[in-house]
Amino acid sequence: MNRLTHPTKPFWRLGQVILLSLGVLAAAVVWDNWGDLVWPPKDAPALSGKATEAQIEQGRYLALAGNCMACHTSLGGPALAGGRRIDTPFGGVYSSNLTPDPQTGLGQWDAQDFWHALHLGRSKGGRLLTPAFPYNHTSVIPREDSDAIFAWLNTQAPIVQAQPDHTLVWPVGTQPALAVWRSLYFAPSPFVVDTQQNAQWNRGAYLVQGLGHCAACHSPRNALGASGSVSDLSGGLMPVVNWYAPDLTRDAETGLASSPLPEIVRLLRTGTSASAQTSGPMGEVVQHSLQHLSPNDLQAMAVYLQSRAKNAPDQAPQSPRQPARISLQVTKQGAKVYERHCLQCHGEKGEGINTADGKVAYPSLAGNRAVLLNDPTNLVQVVLYGGYAPVTAGHPRPFGMPPAMLELDDRDISAVLTHLRTQWGNRASEVPPLQVNRIRAAQGH
Repeated sequence: MNRLTHPTKPFWRLGQVILLSLGVLAAAVVWDNWGDLVWPPKDAPALSGKATEAQIEQGRYLALAGNCMACHTSLGGPALAGGRRIDTPFGGVYSSNLTPDPQTGLGQWDAQDFWHALHLGRSKGGRLLTPAFPYNHTSVIPREDSDAIFAWLNTQAPIVQAQPDHTLVWPVGTQPALAVWRSLYFAPSPFVVDTQQNAQWNRGAYLVQGLGHCAACHSPRNALGASGSVSDLSGGLMPVVNWYAPDLTRDAETGLASSPLPEIVRLLRTGTSASAQTSGPMGEVVQHSLQHLSPNDLQAMAVYLQSRAKNAPDQAPQSPRQPARISLQVTKQGAKVYERHCLQCHGEKGEGINTADGKVAYPSLAGNRAVLLNDPTNLVQVVLYGGYAPVTAGHPRPFGMPPAMLELDDRDISAVLTHLRTQWGNRASEVPPLQVNRIRAAQGH
């Protein structure tokens, strides 16, 4: 009998070790996400007394800098009442109501609850928030700014609008799954002043890393949806929306290292400059947020971004997969489509057209960084769905490009984009029809 039972003892002990290890890991995850409820840290104290007009105005400005309204306002819905669906690779997330309604909004919250949401990514009562809310970036925000934003939100009209249930696939979105994800990929990142840099540089760093949450788009994401650090600006394909956010440290992709500072500021403020124009998700950021920032803050952001680009490690120049030979059929087809649909605005040699006052009406395609990107996703998006610069106070009547998704098929778009990327001195890889088809299909068209 002992011969039969003895061999099972090592397996029983191994099982005990595994269960004990899992228990320790579970306890560590629980402590990592909720331990402060048992052992509260010494948070910076909330600003005392009734909010002043100056504090409320500061909060309004900071909310604009953070582009809060863009996500927390549904299409055609009341401002800041939430309910906007944010699509992720794992399903839909609906934004929360930020108005001071006591039942469906923040009416029962205090400044401490709001600070914990921004700093810890945790709702009132301890519920973990999904990382569609970029709390790795909002954790950069100091207590003073958090309290100011909360004070301003409390001045808004309360609106009754409950947050719809998220439609995330199971188990994504459950509290245990979120807790594990956060333990792997999230830690609060309070802003730390770089004493080697001046006040302007540090202000720009704070705006880019915190309120601006630039790395939420301009850093790559892994298979579980985690992006890089708050200072990672190395670029990447934005999931679901399928736009490529350029590497902000690579001059070949953005020109930030070589462009004059006033042109960078102009691009951030108006959405257009002498050599570039924003569209897609970045155009929305300019329209709803950046154009409202002060000249000093825009200058600070430009200084920081240019510094990052100039001081990035030496990078080899882009070496696109230049095809050995493009077929004569593709060459002829691309030239024909360009002549019919593009030449009138972009010129016979891709030189573009400027307005009488020197503003870009239709951008030059020759030597255009957006045309030469290794990843042509943005070009495909613009041709399919149109290219529209943001409407801003500094550029109130931008010219636009109509969508061609119903007029041009995948081979037409493939051919004309290959034409753009191989003419007038441009040297970039061919855009295959299959890539156009994948982007079209991903958008449901």
